[in-house]
Amino acid sequence: MKDLLISVLEQSGYPVFQQGSLGKDEKYPDSFFTFWNNETYGDDFYDNEENFTVWDFDLNFYSTNPVLVDEMLIKASKKLKESGFIVRGKGHDVASDEITHTGRGIKILKIEI
Repeated sequence: MKDLLISVLEQSGYPVFQQGSLGKDEKYPDSFFTFWNNETYGDDFYDNEENFTVWDFDLNFYSTNPVLVDEMLIKASKKLKESGFIVRGKGHDVASDEITHTGRGIKILKIEI
């Protein structure tokens, strides 16, 4: 499922990283996505068997351009929905480790049957 998420996001032309995977001394790209798999859980049980799995992700977009932060998250939400992801809400601000960057995030889900 991570491969599908990355594939959809890479269509934007911006780099995609798993949250925390940039090295301590690596320079942030001007704009990029990060994601984190919060949880992957079974659901809809019958006879002690799960009928589907829910993939729960946080998705963030960071940029030196604050306007782009809002725009790209909206565009990414649309593409993710087209690819079968459930996008929850309109997002929230996220902290950045770099003073040059601002960020915004959303929670997304993908149901695997």
